[in-house]
Amino acid sequence: MPGYYPIMLNIRQRPALVIGGDAIAATKATSLLDCGAYVTILSPSFAPEIEALAQKWESQVTLRPKAFEPGDLAGAFVVVAATTDQQLIEAIWQEAQERGQLLNIVDVPAYCNFILPSILRRGQLTITVSTEGASPSLSKRIRQQLEALFPSTYDLYLQVATVARKLLRAHGVSYDQRDDFFGVYYASPILQQLEAGTHDEAIYITIELLKPYGINVTIDTFIQELQEGGHAIWSKHA
Repeated sequence: MPGYYPIMLNIRQRPALVIGGDAIAATKATSLLDCGAYVTILSPSFAPEIEALAQKWESQVTLRPKAFEPGDLAGAFVVVAATTDQQLIEAIWQEAQERGQLLNIVDVPAYCNFILPSILRRGQLTITVSTEGASPSLSKRIRQQLEALFPSTYDLYLQVATVARKLLRAHGVSYDQRDDFFGVYYASPILQQLEAGTHDEAIYITIELLKPYGINVTIDTFIQELQEGGHAIWSKHA
Protein backbone atom coordinates (compact mmCIF):
# COMPACT_ATOMS: atom_id res chain seq x y z
CA MET A 1 0.00 0.00 0.00
CA PRO A 2 1.39 3.48 -0.87
CA GLY A 3 2.77 5.38 2.08
CA TYR A 4 2.16 8.83 0.61
CA TYR A 5 -0.58 10.65 -1.29
CA PRO A 6 0.99 12.59 -4.20
CA ILE A 7 -0.31 16.13 -4.74
CA MET A 8 0.62 19.33 -6.60
CA LEU A 9 0.72 22.17 -4.07
CA ASN A 10 -0.01 25.78 -5.00
CA ILE A 11 2.33 27.99 -2.92
CA ARG A 12 2.18 31.12 -5.07
CA GLN A 13 2.24 34.21 -2.80
CA ARG A 14 2.13 31.97 0.29
CA PRO A 15 4.59 32.37 3.19
CA ALA A 16 7.25 29.68 3.46
CA LEU A 17 9.92 29.29 6.13
CA VAL A 18 13.31 27.68 5.54
CA ILE A 19 15.34 26.92 8.66
CA GLY A 20 19.04 26.60 7.93
CA GLY A 21 21.70 28.74 6.34
CA ASP A 22 23.83 26.35 4.26
CA ALA A 23 23.87 25.41 0.58
CA ILE A 24 21.20 22.74 1.11
CA ALA A 25 18.88 25.33 2.62
CA ALA A 26 19.59 27.57 -0.36
CA THR A 27 18.55 24.79 -2.75
CA LYS A 28 15.29 24.24 -0.87
CA ALA A 29 14.59 27.97 -0.77
CA THR A 30 15.22 28.25 -4.51
CA SER A 31 12.63 25.58 -5.24
CA LEU A 32 10.06 27.44 -3.17
CA LEU A 33 10.90 30.76 -4.82
CA ASP A 34 10.65 29.27 -8.30
CA CYS A 35 7.07 28.30 -7.46
CA GLY A 36 6.15 31.80 -6.31
CA ALA A 37 6.38 31.55 -2.52
CA TYR A 38 7.48 34.35 -0.21
CA VAL A 39 10.40 32.80 1.65
CA THR A 40 11.82 33.63 5.05
CA ILE A 41 15.19 32.02 5.80
CA LEU A 42 16.09 31.67 9.45
CA SER A 43 19.63 30.89 10.62
CA PRO A 44 22.34 32.41 12.84
CA SER A 45 24.56 32.68 9.73
CA PHE A 46 24.10 32.45 5.97
CA ALA A 47 26.19 30.78 3.28
CA PRO A 48 27.07 32.83 0.16
CA GLU A 49 24.34 30.96 -1.75
CA ILE A 50 21.74 32.33 0.67
CA GLU A 51 23.09 35.87 0.41
CA ALA A 52 22.94 35.60 -3.39
CA LEU A 53 19.31 34.47 -3.20
CA ALA A 54 18.41 37.46 -1.05
CA GLN A 55 19.86 39.78 -3.69
CA LYS A 56 18.31 38.01 -6.69
CA TRP A 57 14.87 37.60 -5.12
CA GLU A 58 14.87 40.78 -3.05
CA SER A 59 11.08 41.19 -3.08
CA GLN A 60 10.43 37.55 -2.10
CA VAL A 61 13.16 36.72 0.40
CA THR A 62 13.48 37.78 4.02
CA LEU A 63 16.58 36.83 6.02
CA ARG A 64 16.26 36.40 9.79
CA PRO A 65 19.76 36.07 11.28
CA LYS A 66 18.88 34.23 14.48
CA ALA A 67 18.67 30.77 15.99
CA PHE A 68 15.31 29.00 16.02
CA GLU A 69 13.08 29.66 19.00
CA PRO A 70 9.55 28.43 19.79
CA GLY A 71 7.07 30.65 17.98
CA ASP A 72 9.23 31.16 14.89
CA LEU A 73 6.93 28.98 12.77
CA ALA A 74 4.01 31.38 13.21
CA GLY A 75 2.37 32.35 9.94
CA ALA A 76 4.23 29.90 7.71
CA PHE A 77 2.15 27.88 5.26
CA VAL A 78 4.99 25.42 4.66
CA VAL A 79 8.20 24.83 6.62
CA VAL A 80 11.43 23.24 5.38
CA ALA A 81 14.33 22.64 7.74
CA ALA A 82 17.88 21.69 6.79
CA THR A 83 19.53 20.59 10.02
CA THR A 84 21.03 17.51 11.66
CA ASP A 85 20.62 18.81 15.23
CA GLN A 86 18.26 16.29 16.82
CA GLN A 87 17.10 18.62 19.56
CA LEU A 88 16.29 21.30 16.99
CA ILE A 89 14.54 18.76 14.76
CA GLU A 90 12.28 17.66 17.59
CA ALA A 91 11.47 21.25 18.59
CA ILE A 92 10.53 22.19 15.02
CA TRP A 93 8.46 19.02 14.61
CA GLN A 94 6.59 19.61 17.85
CA GLU A 95 5.65 23.18 16.97
CA ALA A 96 4.66 22.29 13.40
CA GLN A 97 2.42 19.51 14.73
CA GLU A 98 0.75 21.86 17.16
CA ARG A 99 0.14 24.42 14.42
CA GLY A 100 -0.96 21.87 11.79
CA GLN A 101 1.71 23.04 9.35
CA LEU A 102 3.29 21.31 6.39
CA LEU A 103 6.81 20.31 7.40
CA ASN A 104 9.77 18.74 5.64
CA ILE A 105 13.03 18.16 7.48
CA VAL A 106 15.65 17.30 4.90
CA ASP A 107 16.65 13.61 4.92
CA VAL A 108 14.69 12.91 8.12
CA PRO A 109 11.40 11.40 6.87
CA ALA A 110 10.33 10.34 10.37
CA TYR A 111 9.90 14.04 11.19
CA CYS A 112 8.13 15.02 7.96
CA ASN A 113 4.46 15.13 7.07
CA PHE A 114 5.46 15.50 3.42
CA ILE A 115 8.55 14.55 1.44
CA LEU A 116 9.92 15.98 -1.79
CA PRO A 117 10.35 13.85 -4.92
CA SER A 118 13.01 14.23 -7.58
CA ILE A 119 11.54 16.59 -10.17
CA LEU A 120 11.80 16.88 -13.95
CA ARG A 121 10.20 20.02 -15.42
CA ARG A 122 9.49 20.78 -19.06
CA GLY A 123 7.42 23.94 -18.94
CA GLN A 124 3.95 22.89 -17.79
CA LEU A 125 4.99 19.23 -17.76
CA THR A 126 6.13 18.08 -14.34
CA ILE A 127 7.33 14.51 -13.77
CA THR A 128 8.24 13.43 -10.26
CA VAL A 129 10.03 10.34 -9.00
CA SER A 130 9.87 9.18 -5.41
CA THR A 131 11.05 6.12 -3.51
CA GLU A 132 9.08 7.34 -0.46
CA GLY A 133 12.34 8.25 1.24
CA ALA A 134 13.95 4.85 0.76
CA SER A 135 16.65 6.13 -1.60
CA PRO A 136 16.65 9.77 -2.77
CA SER A 137 19.85 9.08 -4.72
CA LEU A 138 18.09 6.37 -6.72
CA SER A 139 15.16 8.72 -7.37
CA LYS A 140 17.62 11.25 -8.77
CA ARG A 141 19.17 8.72 -11.14
CA ILE A 142 15.78 7.54 -12.41
CA ARG A 143 14.83 11.18 -13.03
CA GLN A 144 18.09 11.73 -14.92
CA GLN A 145 17.25 8.75 -17.14
CA LEU A 146 13.82 10.24 -17.87
CA GLU A 147 15.42 13.51 -19.01
CA ALA A 148 16.48 11.84 -22.27
CA LEU A 149 12.95 10.51 -22.85
CA PHE A 150 11.34 13.91 -22.28
CA PRO A 151 13.51 16.55 -24.03
CA SER A 152 13.08 20.28 -23.49
CA THR A 153 10.86 20.43 -26.60
CA TYR A 154 8.01 19.12 -24.45
CA ASP A 155 7.61 22.70 -23.22
CA LEU A 156 6.58 23.83 -26.73
CA TYR A 157 4.57 20.64 -27.20
CA LEU A 158 2.46 21.48 -24.14
CA GLN A 159 2.06 25.09 -25.26
CA VAL A 160 0.54 23.96 -28.57
CA ALA A 161 -1.63 21.43 -26.75
CA THR A 162 -2.89 24.14 -24.40
CA VAL A 163 -4.12 26.27 -27.30
CA ALA A 164 -5.73 23.24 -28.95
CA ARG A 165 -7.56 22.40 -25.72
CA LYS A 166 -8.73 26.00 -25.37
CA LEU A 167 -10.20 25.90 -28.88
CA LEU A 168 -11.86 22.53 -28.28
CA ARG A 169 -13.49 23.76 -25.07
CA ALA A 170 -14.56 27.05 -26.68
CA HIS A 171 -16.38 25.06 -29.38
CA GLY A 172 -18.20 22.88 -26.86
CA VAL A 173 -16.33 19.67 -27.68
CA SER A 174 -17.09 17.06 -25.02
CA TYR A 175 -14.52 15.62 -22.61
CA ASP A 176 -14.55 12.22 -24.37
CA GLN A 177 -14.04 13.86 -27.75
CA ARG A 178 -11.20 15.99 -26.37
CA ASP A 179 -9.63 12.84 -24.99
CA ASP A 180 -9.88 11.25 -28.44
CA PHE A 181 -8.28 14.33 -29.97
CA PHE A 182 -5.28 14.17 -27.66
CA GLY A 183 -4.86 10.48 -28.38
CA VAL A 184 -4.40 11.41 -32.05
CA TYR A 185 -2.31 14.47 -31.08
CA TYR A 186 0.05 12.28 -29.05
CA ALA A 187 0.45 9.78 -31.90
CA SER A 188 1.10 12.51 -34.48
CA PRO A 189 4.55 13.83 -35.54
CA ILE A 190 3.95 17.21 -33.86
CA LEU A 191 6.66 16.65 -31.23
CA GLN A 192 9.15 15.56 -33.90
CA GLN A 193 8.40 18.69 -35.95
CA LEU A 194 9.01 20.88 -32.90
CA GLU A 195 12.27 19.06 -32.20
CA ALA A 196 13.35 19.72 -35.78
CA GLY A 197 12.56 23.42 -35.36
CA THR A 198 9.76 23.37 -37.95
CA HIS A 199 7.27 25.06 -35.65
CA ASP A 200 4.87 26.18 -38.38
CA GLU A 201 4.53 22.60 -39.62
CA ALA A 202 3.74 21.43 -36.09
CA ILE A 203 1.01 24.05 -35.85
CA TYR A 204 -0.34 23.15 -39.30
CA ILE A 205 -0.67 19.50 -38.26
CA THR A 206 -2.51 20.56 -35.10
CA ILE A 207 -4.90 22.70 -37.14
CA GLU A 208 -5.64 19.75 -39.43
CA LEU A 209 -6.34 17.53 -36.42
CA LEU A 210 -8.86 20.09 -35.13
CA LYS A 211 -10.92 20.18 -38.34
CA PRO A 212 -12.88 16.93 -37.72
CA TYR A 213 -14.21 18.61 -34.55
CA GLY A 214 -15.66 21.52 -36.53
CA ILE A 215 -12.81 23.89 -35.68
CA ASN A 216 -11.33 25.87 -38.56
CA VAL A 217 -8.57 28.23 -37.54
CA THR A 218 -5.77 29.89 -39.50
CA ILE A 219 -2.13 29.45 -38.59
CA ASP A 220 -1.91 33.19 -37.84
CA THR A 221 -4.79 32.94 -35.37
CA PHE A 222 -3.24 29.89 -33.72
CA ILE A 223 0.12 31.65 -33.35
CA GLN A 224 -1.64 34.70 -31.92
CA GLU A 225 -3.20 32.46 -29.26
CA LEU A 226 0.27 31.14 -28.43
CA GLN A 227 1.65 34.68 -28.18
CA GLU A 228 -1.23 35.78 -25.94
CA GLY A 229 -0.30 32.90 -23.65
CA GLY A 230 2.89 34.80 -22.88
CA HIS A 231 5.24 32.38 -24.64
CA ALA A 232 8.12 34.51 -25.90
CA ILE A 233 9.45 31.97 -28.40
CA TRP A 234 6.43 32.51 -30.65
CA SER A 235 7.01 36.27 -30.94
CA LYS A 236 9.34 35.75 -33.90
CA HIS A 237 6.34 34.53 -35.88
CA ALA A 238 4.66 37.92 -35.57
